Amino acid sequence: MDDALTVLALALVAAAATATVLARDPVRQSTVMALLGLALALLFAVLQAPDVALSQLAVGSVLTPLMLLLSVRKVRRKGREGGGRPATGSSGTGGSGTGSSGPSSGTESAPDGRSDAAGESGRGERR
Repeated sequence: MDDALTVLALALVAAAATATVLARDPVRQSTVMALLGLALALLFAVLQAPDVALSQLAVGSVLTPLMLLLSVRKVRRKGREGGGRPATGSSGTGGSGTGSSGPSSGTESAPDGRSDAAGESGRGERR
C-alpha cells in the first residue's frame, strides 16, 4: 500500500511539473506552480518527512507563486504607465539602424519633433 501511494504521489508531481513547464501565461503558470508545491508537499508527507512537507507548503505553494504574481503585476502595471514605449531605446524608424547607436552628428530630433542642436537634453550632454 505504501509503494502504491508513493508511485501515485510521484505521478502527481510529474504531471504537475509538466503542466507548469507547458503553461505559457505567467498567471496560469504561477497557479499550476502552487499545485506543484502541494503535490510535492504530499510526496514529502508520504515519504515521512513532515518537516520538509510543511516547508514546501509554505515556500513552494504560497510564497513563490505569490512573489511571481506580484512581479507579473508590477511589470504589467509599469508597461501600461510607460505608454508603450519600446524597451530597446531605439527611435523606431526601422531600416539598417545606422546612426541610432553611434556618435551623433550634433543635430538630433527630439521626441516631440523639434530639432535640438545640442543633443537630447539641450545641455550638450552625451550618453
